Amino acid sequence: MKTATPEQIAAWKAEHVYVYKLKSDNADKVCYLRKPTRQELSFASTAGATDPLKFNDSILKSCWLDGDEEIKTNDTLFLGICPQLDEICAFEKFELEKL
Repeated sequence: MKTATPEQIAAWKAEHVYVYKLKSDNADKVCYLRKPTRQELSFASTAGATDPLKFNDSILKSCWLDGDEEIKTNDTLFLGICPQLDEICAFEKFELEKL
């Protein structure tokens, strides 16, 4: 398992603001991701139009900071991380008020 130092995490947060640590249930595998940009979401959405897994693959690759590389290549690990990728892609919600 790869573990980032507190200094590395602080540097990522200074650069990207939002940084996430995802680890498998058995704590055997871990990765660090940042929030995607609008352009990365656009690209991933286009890629995912024909294959929904390509959306997740694109987000994982573009937002990857560090971690166990096996997460990208092992289908079981990749599919296990997919639900959390939706949460990483979530942004601020706004309330609409008609004036």
